[in-house]
Amino acid sequence: MYVPELRLSQQLKSYLEESLHSDHLEKSVKHELDKLLQESGYGEDEGGDEAAVPVKLVKTSLEALNKGNVKISKYGMNYMTEWGQNVAYPLGLVRYMAPEVICCGPVVVDEFSNAVVQLNLGPKVDIWSLGLVLLEAFVGRQLWATATLQQAISKILAFVNSEYEPMDIILKDNKLEDVVKTLSPETVDLLKKCLTVSPINRMSSSELLRHNAFASKIPRGIPYLNGIQFFSSRIDLKHLELPTEGQIALMRKVDNLSQRTMEEVYYLWRLAGGDLESVLKRAGLIKSRPPVTLLPCFILNTGEWFGQKRDQSELLDNTMIALSQEQLRNRLKDIGDAFYYPLLEDEKEMLRGLPTSPSSGDLSQAATLPLIIREKDVEYQFHRIILYERLLLGYPFKKAHIWREARVDTPPLYRAQVWAALLEVEGDIQVRYDSIDKETPTPTDRQIEVDIPRCHQYHELLSSPEAHKKFKRILKAWIISHTEYVYWQGLDSLCAPFLALNFNNEALAFACLDAFIPKYLNKFFLKDNSPVIQEYLAVFSHLVAYHDPELSNHLDAIGFIPDLYAIPWFLTMYAHVFPLHKIVHLWDTLLLGNSSFPLCIGVAILHQLRDRLLAYGFNDCILLFSDMPEIDIEKCVQDSIKIFCSTPKSATFRQHAHVSKKSVWPHTRTSTSYYTKEYNNPQTNELSKDNIPIEELKLEKCPRISAEDLIDLGELRTASVSRSPTAKPKLLIIDIRSAEDFKRGTVPGSINIPFHNAFNADGTLMSTQMAQILTNHRLQVKVVIGTLIKTMSEFANSLVALGCPRVSTLHHGIDVLKPTGLLTVPPADI
Repeated sequence: MYVPELRLSQQLKSYLEESLHSDHLEKSVKHELDKLLQESGYGEDEGGDEAAVPVKLVKTSLEALNKGNVKISKYGMNYMTEWGQNVAYPLGLVRYMAPEVICCGPVVVDEFSNAVVQLNLGPKVDIWSLGLVLLEAFVGRQLWATATLQQAISKILAFVNSEYEPMDIILKDNKLEDVVKTLSPETVDLLKKCLTVSPINRMSSSELLRHNAFASKIPRGIPYLNGIQFFSSRIDLKHLELPTEGQIALMRKVDNLSQRTMEEVYYLWRLAGGDLESVLKRAGLIKSRPPVTLLPCFILNTGEWFGQKRDQSELLDNTMIALSQEQLRNRLKDIGDAFYYPLLEDEKEMLRGLPTSPSSGDLSQAATLPLIIREKDVEYQFHRIILYERLLLGYPFKKAHIWREARVDTPPLYRAQVWAALLEVEGDIQVRYDSIDKETPTPTDRQIEVDIPRCHQYHELLSSPEAHKKFKRILKAWIISHTEYVYWQGLDSLCAPFLALNFNNEALAFACLDAFIPKYLNKFFLKDNSPVIQEYLAVFSHLVAYHDPELSNHLDAIGFIPDLYAIPWFLTMYAHVFPLHKIVHLWDTLLLGNSSFPLCIGVAILHQLRDRLLAYGFNDCILLFSDMPEIDIEKCVQDSIKIFCSTPKSATFRQHAHVSKKSVWPHTRTSTSYYTKEYNNPQTNELSKDNIPIEELKLEKCPRISAEDLIDLGELRTASVSRSPTAKPKLLIIDIRSAEDFKRGTVPGSINIPFHNAFNADGTLMSTQMAQILTNHRLQVKVVIGTLIKTMSEFANSLVALGCPRVSTLHHGIDVLKPTGLLTVPPADI
């Protein structure tokens, strides 16, 4: 396990040694202590952050910047090692440990519960360590420098039964009485209260900051928040102060790259060719040995083995390696300062395209390159992560901007946050997640435990024991918080992408899953979900017939219905059939579409496999989909967008679909395209589409469209408020009523093919003229209108059997158009 962190220029010990001969040593040390306590989270009210796990503070864990800024290093070792139970060495240096830590002895783990049996020592153990570090800083030398480790432990344990104060004993043992006399009384009192044997009487961190030694300190600075924090309950502007002229002057001299977060710099460093494993190998921290040399010479029946030296990689190594940024800085050297701080106020400029870079030209050209190339381009990713970081900090006010940029692409570094924004995650997600009981056993626990070890176990994170625990907590939280639903197999696959992206933020992973399911899988997890799934599959069959009637006819002829292959697709939104690296690219686009977009993805997948499916029989198709064949995801995404934009929105109407909520934010996105609007909201007039029984949907091969769509797509009302800048396809309206009814009134521009004499016995059209018209209008949307739903459906099914694409019927027939006044008497020559 290797821990990446910001590399500072020198150890605190070296910094203090350089300051020993300064006249302001005491003042300087107290100044750094004050900053250290503030920026490390100490000094909070009782019951707050002070209840955090102790970091086993030692001098080697502190580093100093060139300007004397102090930073704690290795502060996460307790959490990463589960408080020491997963490692074979003590956390921290024994010389700096408090007496109660040494008295507790090594970490003991219960073999049944796998829990640490020692009492929680609390954060005051760090106050003792801090006192020793400060005393060494003030006197300028190491305490007990010549003592062995055993002697140091004995001296610390002797404090427990001693009548004297520990500080007095320490000063006498190290002959420092005269040196301490030069310190102020406040500083001496501060050290004594830190070096108190009883934790009860020892100062807390908040009391430490209120000590008289800091009475002359300047007001507290603004705490630094590393990275983007969604939905934080703390007030961001609480300590906001305008910078002074001197501070502004210093800001202008700051290295721009050093102001970026460690995550951003490391991400760009890897794109620029950085390889951490190679660096560690060159440093000698990764050594390969022949496997045969790792075997023991012999093993006893008790399991004890002999003949092998202890692997030193299992022990703590405090080696710190600075990763060179030279290659990265050379790639970014031509990027101006302005690009590190892009302005977001001018929306017109954002619409013109991506910014330009002297070294790469117009980045809008790079946006047209394949996605895999864009994700490896250092400069392109630099501009994208800088822009997204600013947009995400402005969420939800900048929600519309995030949607617009996500239509270009999503940088992998901020994919988790972008998905949360696209799903419109709201509220205090951490409080809500913490309030859910995830520990009490439930009847679904057994099934969850069986499914998790089979879910994307090729992934390094998701195959770990910790991931399995997180999986179970998130899935249980969702089931418990939705009592109307039950656990279905596939829910774990839905959870996998969110957990992989938010591995260290379970609350956000849960919030994303909780927002994703209602939007795309509404009611899919009911105990009786058969009506929901059957409706979904029927609409999918209609779309296949609408866009590829030849393939639809072949699959129907061999009996290969969507029930046999498409249920895992839709129940998991393809997360069960594709690996995660493909899922994230697929969902980048899926999250931009409405609840009908997954249907279009399914049609696009069949389109890629079209040639093979047309040549296969039933058994071959079953074998083909038993193990999903290789799919070009980028082509699938592009095809699904084309399918989505060429499908009338009411053709995908489902009565069980999600009803979108009305946003309360004034700057939310608005649909700029006719096709991107959600159509499943409650309908307000007779021209809208309403519920259709499942039995009727299964009998029909073609989708129905609403009168609203007919009017909008046919531009029958020139002043229609729903008209959009997107070019709409022209309609071919086929009126199948008798010639007499047609002459009394019909939709403008329609043709008349009476149903009773339209087809021959073999299913072909009787009129060669009408057949030629259909051939000439092959790519146009064909809407069959008439009086009876049954005859319209039979006529449309016959057209599909002839291989005619884009065939649909008018919901409720031509009678629904009579109140609109659009029906006109056709010219006499038609």
